[in-house]
Amino acid sequence: MSNKNLMSTVALPYAEALLGIAKDDSSLDDFTQNLSSISEILSESRELRELLFNPIVDSVLKKEILKSLFANQVNDSILNFLYILVDRRRISSLDLIIEKYLELNYRLESIVMAEISSAVDLHDSQVEALTKQIKLMTQSSKVRLIVNINPSLIGGFVIKIGSKIIDTSLSGKLNKISLYLNTN
Repeated sequence: MSNKNLMSTVALPYAEALLGIAKDDSSLDDFTQNLSSISEILSESRELRELLFNPIVDSVLKKEILKSLFANQVNDSILNFLYILVDRRRISSLDLIIEKYLELNYRLESIVMAEISSAVDLHDSQVEALTKQIKLMTQSSKVRLIVNINPSLIGGFVIKIGSKIIDTSLSGKLNKISLYLNTN
């Protein structure tokens, strides 16, 4: 079993427990927003990640840091959950736990995650049209888009919905032509 699979196996029960707490408190939206904010803060601060994920740093210090950062900022249940992760030495799995929580929550609320890579920045009307088309394709009521800029696509865009990939990029078409020419 690879390390990623092992970490995923460890993270899932924590994510399920967190989702259960959110449902019991009727705070799914609040929890999702809080956890997304925590994830964003961790991704922006390398020093914070290193401090929290370092097994040598004392757990009391980690809890004080979490308290100073997130008290009155996030739901108390989430803060207590972070303390539990520190106590059980699972705080290093926080990113994966949040990722699993969001996956479970989106599945629960029938939200489809779609990642769009585009050669140029998309206008609001283009994003809206793509969202509408993805809703039709997936027959879901809600779509959450993650938009990335990738100039190597030359033109067009690539949409990833789960394991499905729709490539309308110029570089993708050039690759197809190249494969066709190489096989003949």
